[in-house]
Amino acid sequence: MLIHLAVNNFAIVEHLDIELQQGMTVITGETGAGKSIMLDALGLALGDRTDSGVVRPGSDKADILASFDLSEIPEARDWLAQRDLDQDGPCILRRVITAEGRSRAYINGSPCPQADLKALGELLIDIHSQHEHQSLLKTDTHRRLLDEFAGASELARQVQLAAQRWRQTSQQLQRLSSNSNEQRAQHQLLSYQIEELENLALGDHELEQLEQEHRTLSNAEQLLAACKQVLDLCSDSDAGNVLSALATSLQRLTAFPGHTGAISETVSLLTSAQIQVEEAVGELNRFLDHFDADPQRQQLLEERLDAIYNLARKHRIKPLELPGLQQKLLEELDGLNADDLAVEQLQTELDAYARHYQEKATELSRMRQTAAAQLSTAVETEMQRLGMPGGRLGIELPATDTNDPHPAGLELVEFLVSANPGQPLKALAKVASGGELSRISLAIQVITAQTSRVPTLVFDEVDVGIGGPTAEVVGQLLRQLGEHGQVLTVTHLPQVAAQGHQHLFVHKERGSSETRTAITALDKAAQIEEIARMLGGVDLTEESLAHARKLVTIANN
Repeated sequence: MLIHLAVNNFAIVEHLDIELQQGMTVITGETGAGKSIMLDALGLALGDRTDSGVVRPGSDKADILASFDLSEIPEARDWLAQRDLDQDGPCILRRVITAEGRSRAYINGSPCPQADLKALGELLIDIHSQHEHQSLLKTDTHRRLLDEFAGASELARQVQLAAQRWRQTSQQLQRLSSNSNEQRAQHQLLSYQIEELENLALGDHELEQLEQEHRTLSNAEQLLAACKQVLDLCSDSDAGNVLSALATSLQRLTAFPGHTGAISETVSLLTSAQIQVEEAVGELNRFLDHFDADPQRQQLLEERLDAIYNLARKHRIKPLELPGLQQKLLEELDGLNADDLAVEQLQTELDAYARHYQEKATELSRMRQTAAAQLSTAVETEMQRLGMPGGRLGIELPATDTNDPHPAGLELVEFLVSANPGQPLKALAKVASGGELSRISLAIQVITAQTSRVPTLVFDEVDVGIGGPTAEVVGQLLRQLGEHGQVLTVTHLPQVAAQGHQHLFVHKERGSSETRTAITALDKAAQIEEIARMLGGVDLTEESLAHARKLVTIANN
């Protein structure tokens, strides 16, 4: 529960330091004194949005700190432990807003996102405002209230999440499936192109070898003539040839033994030349012995080269790029095959999400059916007590208008009301007046608050438009809630204020140059005087004091 609230430089508050207790705490004060400022500050500590306008004029920042005892809130302790934010002692939430509009949030001294304050705050406090009855005109509110009363809020969240996952998966599947015809055509094209390349089976360096062989065969006649001419010049000519000339030269020079220097070097070079010419003649003879200028082989080469060149032209690439193209097409085909597998996988996931949704939604539907009758009966009882004799509340659960998983579940939820005896049940917006809607809202809030797992309940002037005996009943209802937890209520009704276990009085302190809001915890005597003021105005009379004492005595008995 909330045990301490410190507010500095917030709106017209310079400094407030409030210790809070279990039970029902009432907050009263004159109109305009700032009764709701404390709750507004508390809302900021719990993650509400804000701006620089909340900073007290002349100050550089507003600082709000709220401390909570979590000994009986295991969900909040688990939330903190999962994020390594837990500590011994109270949990401290802090919010700082600068005059420039920047906001900083802290949990147990550690900086955190504003969303974390809000998430943790939802486990600590449930705030009911005076305008909340307007939200009763929305069916989304009806569904939320029924699910809370049924203890099915978490199950409803799971149903919503399952529906969202189903819808996201369905959209992905639809996007992939919508391209199926185009993908099939692309698959066929890629398969055909890859088959052509595989049939071609172009080997490594094959093109260079084919082109070289083709050039050789294409010039066979000229090549053979050149080779024979070279052989004739080197070794076969009767008129003289290179080898015979070299042999004669060596023979003449070696006829003079013992010479060194240039003659010796010349002999060495001529000997080397003779050896190389002989080797060249041997190579040419071997080439001529094995050379076959087969016209059929040349035709086969031309056909093979034509196949390679034509396929390259077809794909508008160079012949040497054909192997790379084949690899690229294989990767594209693998991608299409992966899409096919993705479609199958998504369909499997979609079916699983649908089954999970149906299971959870069916369970939620059963809980709603049971809780709807119980909530109707409980709220009708409170409506009678709140001055609406014969008032009835009906809860309809019409099926959703789609066969697809719906975030709300298998049915919608709508509250119908009959404010007077004999009138048929109709939608709240068509039947209830402002005052009636306020009382119906209060009855629903009181009943649903009894099943809330949140230990601290805040009611901000929810008794607007209520008076007389009904006001006393409202006070009794709020005190009853306070007996089982912590209730904070801002009120202008003395009948409600008299029911409080603790009474905080909001008032303005006027200085020479500025006005401040202050809050004082009242003792029993001061409480009676404040209630008397609420009953009879500024001037206290014995009658108003006696009436106040009676209200407090009745509340404490």
